[in-house]
Amino acid sequence: MSYETILILIVIGIFGGAWNAVAGGATLFTFPALMAVGLPPVVANATNYLALLPANAAALPAYRQELKSVGAALWPLLIVSGLGAITGSLLLMVSDPAFFVTLIPFLILLATMLFAFGEPLRRRLVAATGRQGSNGLVYGALFVCSIYGGYFGAGLGIILLAIAQIMGFTTFHIANSIKNLLATSFTILSIIIFGIGGLIAWPEAMAMMAGSTLGGYFGGRYAKRVNERYLRFLVIAFGLVLSTVYFWQSFDP
Repeated sequence: MSYETILILIVIGIFGGAWNAVAGGATLFTFPALMAVGLPPVVANATNYLALLPANAAALPAYRQELKSVGAALWPLLIVSGLGAITGSLLLMVSDPAFFVTLIPFLILLATMLFAFGEPLRRRLVAATGRQGSNGLVYGALFVCSIYGGYFGAGLGIILLAIAQIMGFTTFHIANSIKNLLATSFTILSIIIFGIGGLIAWPEAMAMMAGSTLGGYFGGRYAKRVNERYLRFLVIAFGLVLSTVYFWQSFDP
């Protein structure tokens, strides 16, 4: 790996980590960047999990009290989401790389739509479902969403937040703490599986992870000074452009 590539990945990592701290959706930048420096799509996807792990885990210390208040109820959530994440990661490992390439524009478009409409969808789901508690349907939804999380995962956070609230954790900060814990736990599980399977490009992951750690730290400190509305618009616009480009490439003979 050249010094130029290392510098590019560190800079993109800083940008992605800061962006996650302010608005979320950094995968829409970091995943294409990893492919742009020469990683195959499946390897770039797996490497991206490790590169953005600090951004996923950074919020957990701030939610110690909220997680403690949930107590033993966390274990079923961790088990179900973990099994889903393992399933999704294994599906990625056995997928034909060419098949994954054909899915890229659809995955990016889905991630963009989740990012754009996830919050209204969350409100509608919570309003329609009400305080349902831990029923089988919601656990099934958590399992299916976690499969997506283990396979690609971009834009999933808002749906995990909705599931936590539908299960009865209606206080936002408690639901958000559960979302962050689940996202971190199945990211770690996916990294283990991808690492064992040899899908992670470790030098590239370390370079980008160094950047995302730095960017997440400073992004978290200055997040409240930035107009999130404009940043979210830019993420959505970039995601739509990116998915259009990949759709065009997939149909271009």
